Amino acid sequence: RFCLPLVLASLPTMATGEEIAPALQDSWGDFWLFRFFVNAAGYASIVVPGFLLIQYFKRRNYLETGRGICFPVIKSCVFGSEVKSVHQDDGSLPPRAEPTESSTARQVLKLLFCAAGLQASYLTWGVLQERVMTRTYGATETDPGEKFKDSQFLVFMNRILAFTVAGLYCALTKQPRHGAPMYKYSFASLSNILSSWCQYEALKYISFPTQVLAKASKVIPVMMMGKLVSRKSYEYWEYLTAALISVGVSMFLLSSAPNRTVSTVTTFSGIVLLAGYIIFDSFTSNWQDALFTYKMSPVQMMFGVNVFSCLFTVGSLLEQGALLESLRFMARHSEFTAHAVLLSVCSACGQLFIFYTINQFGAAVFTIIMTLRQAFAILLSCLIYGHTVTVVGGLGIAVVFMALFLRVYARSRMKKRSKKLPPGETPVQKV
Repeated sequence: RFCLPLVLASLPTMATGEEIAPALQDSWGDFWLFRFFVNAAGYASIVVPGFLLIQYFKRRNYLETGRGICFPVIKSCVFGSEVKSVHQDDGSLPPRAEPTESSTARQVLKLLFCAAGLQASYLTWGVLQERVMTRTYGATETDPGEKFKDSQFLVFMNRILAFTVAGLYCALTKQPRHGAPMYKYSFASLSNILSSWCQYEALKYISFPTQVLAKASKVIPVMMMGKLVSRKSYEYWEYLTAALISVGVSMFLLSSAPNRTVSTVTTFSGIVLLAGYIIFDSFTSNWQDALFTYKMSPVQMMFGVNVFSCLFTVGSLLEQGALLESLRFMARHSEFTAHAVLLSVCSACGQLFIFYTINQFGAAVFTIIMTLRQAFAILLSCLIYGHTVTVVGGLGIAVVFMALFLRVYARSRMKKRSKKLPPGETPVQKV
């Protein structure tokens, strides 16, 4: 019983081989790997009983024998309507609104509105994310203040507001008839929670520009996960842009500034957490892609995933006693309360802007806007928090974003070419 904490406490020093900030060494409970396993144990306490219940209802053939007031709920959660679309594109996204009888000026205003909303939401979110995870609260001349350490609480705050917004949107607007078993959202929800947790934790060990560039390069593991999960095949230009992205990221990470500090050094723990974020996030997008074979809207997907995200995070926080501690931290520091609430608002509004932009202008325009947002985020973080980027690192950033724009251009050309093909020569869709 006592050996595990001692082993976990020694792992950071053994893994990195370098001096770690004293704030991260207060106790073995502050080590990220220990917290990861504690959180995972909390999720398992909900997942395992749920899995056993699902297996029980399926073995019992509940659809034929079930009756009573709970039958509709159990049917929706375990079985759904089991009606899938023939092709994945059918119902995966709402039909994009075409500009019929609309002036060019109006379309430009819409595009500017979408771009401004996305940039404002996610740039503010990025700045606040770095502020919350890397700076102290309540610092005075005599008191150094304290840092907020529980990343899971921030994930919970983001998910509870996103769940509320998506629920209200689904209730107030017409949505497709839902057919997917609710439990299938739990897979994407669990990986989404873990990816967000890794993203917040990584900021304790690496700089924000490094994290943003790693997020921009996640197209490589997404392609690998797509081949494993969905058996997808890719064009030559997709492999080319993936290689360019990897070269640019390597240039940025291997370039070193002469005046590195503990706050900006890329440690072994930070790299592991970034890898965890990319792997979990890649699985989330591919699993959601597979779920879209059921007829649903993106907002329904957002609602279903966030239902389980709230359930997992609040259950784990209550089991650890961390929910009350985080609420007490909010009560002690009103500035943190404002930051946490604004962080959640930006996250929820950003998701709504994503859906609206894709619906109005398509995925290519949305990808360009978000790629620009990542570049602006790096620049803004360097200006506000004083991160330094060398010449080689700047070239690496330029190579990454050049590859991303090349990818968007090639994908749009491929879509136009497929639309020009005669009906009989349309490429066969893979299911």
